[in-house]
Amino acid sequence: MLEALFLGIVQGLTEFLPISSSAHIRIVGAFMPNANDPGAAFTAITQIGTELAVLIYFRKDILNILRSWFKRDGSAEARLGTLIIIGTLPIIALGYLGQDYITNNFRSLWLIASTLIIFGLILGLADRIGRSEKDLSTLSVRDGILYGFAQAMALIPGVSRSGATIALGRFLGYKREAALRYSFLLAIPAVFGSGLYELKQAMGDSTVSVYSMPEILVATVTAFVIGYAVIAWLMKFISTKSFTPFVIYRVVLGSALLVALATGVISAQ
Repeated sequence: MLEALFLGIVQGLTEFLPISSSAHIRIVGAFMPNANDPGAAFTAITQIGTELAVLIYFRKDILNILRSWFKRDGSAEARLGTLIIIGTLPIIALGYLGQDYITNNFRSLWLIASTLIIFGLILGLADRIGRSEKDLSTLSVRDGILYGFAQAMALIPGVSRSGATIALGRFLGYKREAALRYSFLLAIPAVFGSGLYELKQAMGDSTVSVYSMPEILVATVTAFVIGYAVIAWLMKFISTKSFTPFVIYRVVLGSALLVALATGVISAQ
């Protein structure tokens, strides 16, 4: 139970920061007493907790988007709702087609270490050269589709859902806060869909995760509480700061992981 609780804290702390929660769950799991990978199912289910935090924190934005979308009033909010739906399609399709790779091949710590470094540097470059000219009211269909494919990259642990979408947003010229806000909103359908699917699987098959359902529930609730606090902090932080600290952290962590793997401190699988 304590392991699940600790992993819930890790999930809540890392889900919204552009440092990859799935990578951290995988890495931390390797250092737990049983040294087992918590599994993609554990990550997906606990993300339900963090997405509930998104629903509550952005409830006004979400209600405005839903209200406008159902009214078809032609507003920026209605268009945003349509683009979120369109942007969710790539991760659904690729997640379904690549399920075996996601749950097995992509869990290699060698791959995770590499993606932490590479996509960290991409985020740093995007944040440095991004023009900070656009807000979400100008989001186009082209940009919405590109955002969707950026989000799909997060199927690979180490990429980071928020990191990939924020990097794309900065490359496209969106302001930091706008890129971050859309990253949160875009993730809602995909994360809830994935989490509920894995929850259904776990309830019917105890071998899906190394943790029991009560332990996963504890981790999910913990992730919700910690995640809400992280959202509030990050939205305030990014209004005046850049993503550079997260870039440095990713490169340092990825490099340390490569050293640990090369020296046999931990196993890649």
